[in-house]
Amino acid sequence: MLKTSLGIWALGPMITRFVPGGYQPEHGQESTADKVRRAVAGLGDLMDDYEFHYPYELSEENLDDVREALDGHGIYTICAATHLNPKFGKGGLSSPDDGIRAEALDELLRAADFAASVGAQMVLWPGVEGYNYPFQTPYAESWKRFIDATGQIAERCQSHGIKLFLEHKNSEPAMKIFMRNMGMCLHVIHTLRRDGIDNAQINMDWQHLLMNDEHLAEYAALLAAEGVLGHQHANSGWGTFDDDNMVGATAFMETVELALELRRAGYGDNGERLGFDLYPYTEDQVGAVKRSVLQWRFIDSIAEKIDGPALREAQQNKDAVRAYELVYAAMGAPAA
Repeated sequence: MLKTSLGIWALGPMITRFVPGGYQPEHGQESTADKVRRAVAGLGDLMDDYEFHYPYELSEENLDDVREALDGHGIYTICAATHLNPKFGKGGLSSPDDGIRAEALDELLRAADFAASVGAQMVLWPGVEGYNYPFQTPYAESWKRFIDATGQIAERCQSHGIKLFLEHKNSEPAMKIFMRNMGMCLHVIHTLRRDGIDNAQINMDWQHLLMNDEHLAEYAALLAAEGVLGHQHANSGWGTFDDDNMVGATAFMETVELALELRRAGYGDNGERLGFDLYPYTEDQVGAVKRSVLQWRFIDSIAEKIDGPALREAQQNKDAVRAYELVYAAMGAPAA
């Protein structure tokens, strides 16, 4: 069974720009260790590992307390958190200001060191690297600075023997994030490969793909073929905003096909996790995570039941009618 991890931010106060204190302000003063205790108590063995932003959720200062709260569960990823620092509101790694760029790069290099020290991989989601207005940004120079810094982070990860997972998103907090679609993400990876840095892979955040009308299963297959299918952030949503809703709440068929392609790719055979990236604004947090895991298991069980050779044959013939016959049969639909 594919192992799991959870971004601990799913158990926060659920802030928005309209409700700065959050829809669940009672969780706003909880320490990371308290959040972990609540998650471990409610989820138990449904969750194998956990994910944290450095240094705001997990750092050298609270590591011992969090490890105790984890009660034997692992730390799977350490995530970049420059988007949480107002100093980097106009960009960090891509900033034209050498001092600001140096501070952002130093923080992320320390994050790489920290990730390695706790046996985790690293996620770089560059949400502040971009712009809000036309005419605001020197594009080519900013891209060059961003890729150069990303390469330095990847090299630091590589020196420690860990992976750097790059994650794209089209907007928020920057209205136009530089690495805002899968093609731009692959551009960064191939540029790094050209320079001899080959430990960068992609973290597929499902809702980020849905926001771009990027088809989940297609990209899983493509990334696997390229050897860059690194991590998954599982969720769902309406496709217009980063909803981070429960898995399978929407985009159900797309998620079934993704489960099939992850199986075809052998995702999980080398220790990969299905990471849950959820933001249950008004729902019971532990309950929303639990429901996501259980709904994923049901979706994955459908993928397991699909007649693989028959589906391959249907796909080779581009026979959508036959393909859906097989998919619905796996879901228990009666034969025609």
